[in-house]
Amino acid sequence: MRRGCERPDLGGCRRRRRWRLRLSIPDGAFHLWFVLFSRCFMSFGEGSAALTAQNSGSFSMYSPGPSDSPSDLFSPIQISPSVVPHALPPMVPTPPMYPYFPSAPDPVLTGRCPVNISAINDTVERTAVDCSAPLATLLGSVICCPQFDSMLRIFQGEYSSATGSLVLNKTVAKDCFRDLTSVLISSGANGSISSLCSIKSSNLTGGSCPIKTLVDFEQTVNTSKLLDACTTVDPLRECCRPVCQPVIAEAAVRLASRDSSSLSKNDALESPSEQVIVDDCKGVVFAWLAKQLNFDEANNAFRILTSCKVNKVCPLSFEDMSAVVEACSGLAPKNTSCCSSLNDYILTLQKQMLITNKQALNCATLFGSMLEKKGIVTDLYTLCEIDLKDFSLQDSGQQGCLLRSLPTDVVFDYHTGVSFTCDLSDNIDAPWPSSSSLSSLSTCASASLPALPTSETSGYLGDCGIRVDYYLVTVLCILLIKFF
Repeated sequence: MRRGCERPDLGGCRRRRRWRLRLSIPDGAFHLWFVLFSRCFMSFGEGSAALTAQNSGSFSMYSPGPSDSPSDLFSPIQISPSVVPHALPPMVPTPPMYPYFPSAPDPVLTGRCPVNISAINDTVERTAVDCSAPLATLLGSVICCPQFDSMLRIFQGEYSSATGSLVLNKTVAKDCFRDLTSVLISSGANGSISSLCSIKSSNLTGGSCPIKTLVDFEQTVNTSKLLDACTTVDPLRECCRPVCQPVIAEAAVRLASRDSSSLSKNDALESPSEQVIVDDCKGVVFAWLAKQLNFDEANNAFRILTSCKVNKVCPLSFEDMSAVVEACSGLAPKNTSCCSSLNDYILTLQKQMLITNKQALNCATLFGSMLEKKGIVTDLYTLCEIDLKDFSLQDSGQQGCLLRSLPTDVVFDYHTGVSFTCDLSDNIDAPWPSSSSLSSLSTCASASLPALPTSETSGYLGDCGIRVDYYLVTVLCILLIKFF
């Protein structure tokens, strides 16, 4: 975040950098956090890991000493040249530090779910990593929950292949949902994944949709049209010029109107209760698609469709902003007090979660609009130099991580550690709602935020020399040290 103003002689204020994050430990996962803390503490104590980049967006590993004061806790460590490895070529970082998680207990299964969960083992393992205990609360709305929902759809498709029914009855749904979550948790997923994502066993039942069997579905819906539109979903076009989404909606309306006369000849909905039925029928359509497509095709399609919805909203919660309104009201607010109050408020937003670049644009627009409604007439983002990255979680060096708007997954193994991709190219000023800069930013792929730099080297983004694998573990380790 660019604090205050660069010209004190013009009434500006000094740059002020602070980083504050509060860590909440999930219930039942304290032993995992303790092990992670111990591993990070030893690594920091040894001073064996240091990473810098050649640009201002670099991340650093830090090593607190016994005599360090709180203000010196995050000062860069000094490493003797004698311990720096000379065998590595320039710009290639050392292997990332990664935590060790003890083996989780075996899942406790009900024995009453008719589907062999191992049949979708790859999808389950991917979901467990995307929803891993330390990360789920930070990545829930963008990575974890979309993948969890996709896994359930694929499970429904597997169930329909064995039974001919596209949905589960309530009793079987409860048993299978319990088994699925038990397997996920035993594989390292967050123990509160169901409540975190607001997904219940009833999501597998088809709700109030009148069509629930494979035979009735194929007699009602134009299945060829559905497959043509949704077998391959274009991640760049679907969210702006949708092809699959309208066909799914059309199929859902057909299912909902099969035994109902309340829909008009134009398939228009006449009441909110009818929209609920259509939404339930969309779940049945997804289950049918999951049966027809292979697991990777289905997962890819479902994740892209979910990302279209996810990137249309701002997932952040905006609490009382009266302090900002009071400090920044008037035609010419004082830079020092206004920007100080605004920066303090944005720091509270940064504690919440990691968001995508398009979500950051939505959040900046929403926050600015809320301030305008409260009487703020000045472009505070320009006045206080606020970037889109300022709306997402920050690391110790005040570098925000904006996730890509396209679906992505968390990677965890013993070679690369914990990693996910940050869109480090998004150095974009936050647009004030009433400014002309907002119209130049589109949420569609054709004229949008800068494209990600690409590289064939794993873990790199373009030529920045930044190993993003380190980012999250650095954040987690620093959080744990700060927490304890």
